[in-house]
Amino acid sequence: MAQLTAKQMMYGSIALAFVGAIMAISSSASGWLGLIGGIFAGLGGMGGVVFFKYGYLVVPLITKRQRIVMITDSGYEIPPSQDVIIKKVGNEYYASAFLAIRIYESATERSQEQNVAYNKYFERAISNMRYAVKICYLLYAEDVAEKRRMIETRKAESQLRLARERDKGEPDVLKMDKFEREIAMWETQLQRLIKGVRPMGVLAYAMTSASGISKEAAVATLRAQVRELKVTLQNALNVQVEQLTADEMKKCFEWEFAFPSGPKDIEESVM
Repeated sequence: MAQLTAKQMMYGSIALAFVGAIMAISSSASGWLGLIGGIFAGLGGMGGVVFFKYGYLVVPLITKRQRIVMITDSGYEIPPSQDVIIKKVGNEYYASAFLAIRIYESATERSQEQNVAYNKYFERAISNMRYAVKICYLLYAEDVAEKRRMIETRKAESQLRLARERDKGEPDVLKMDKFEREIAMWETQLQRLIKGVRPMGVLAYAMTSASGISKEAAVATLRAQVRELKVTLQNALNVQVEQLTADEMKKCFEWEFAFPSGPKDIEESVM
């Protein structure tokens, strides 16, 4: 299986541009050879710029279709599936995965008794886990007008999806329940805005890791943990949990080192 980094592709593009330039300016080059050299130089030059500025976007598109491992500058590997991050430490391999937590109901919308029961269920679920889990919440103040437009749009989209599911010959009960919860969540948020409550954006995600004597062993153990963690969090927190992949996974990975510096950066990075 090949290994690939954005830097390697950038250097390869620069090398192609250099070879093309030599071919184009060679005094002994025939017309067609000079033309080919010019094309190589142009493609290589553009490739170098693209991989330098947008390598984090372009490389995943390539690795999705090829059995290529992407390697970050810090030595972490991202396999073609782009749903885990792997690193070798000593003689062991460590694999990590990230899960988005979609929250449909806040603590302020529940009674005190409901919050007590909620915390009890959560602590009981977490205490039964046999591995480490990190749950992160990123909070930021949002623009009221923009937030209201977004809520109204998302609510209409959920209502449309619910109507389409109901119109099916055999509607999926789980999907209908999910859409109904989404509509209720958007309606609650809309009513809070109407009452003058300043909206707070919330980005929540969970991270878990597993180790093994090989990459395959670490990833296999991790996937089992992810399945268990998804069920545990969904049942304990009454939330929707989805495993993150590709750029969304890498955003969370980057946030482990440095969170976005301000509301604008956060809004541009919303999962």
